[in-house]
Amino acid sequence: MSDLARRRVWRWAVAMWLGAVVVGGGLTLWLRESEEPAPSAGWERSSPTPSLPEGWRSQCPTPTPDAEGHAAVLCFIRTR
Repeated sequence: MSDLARRRVWRWAVAMWLGAVVVGGGLTLWLRESEEPAPSAGWERSSPTPSLPEGWRSQCPTPTPDAEGHAAVLCFIRTR
């Protein structure tokens, strides 16, 4: 293989590699932007935070630790 042919092969390989890098980078940016949520239009009004009823603590069970001293309680209270 002559020097000229070898150079052509290297140039072709480098050109293909650069093309793959450019296409991959463009796809990465395009796909990342499509997954991001749309930006907000500014301050948005929301409904006020519901307040808990007066005796809400009595509606939840009291945590009782197990033999290892761990306790967990999950309490749901419907506000409306």
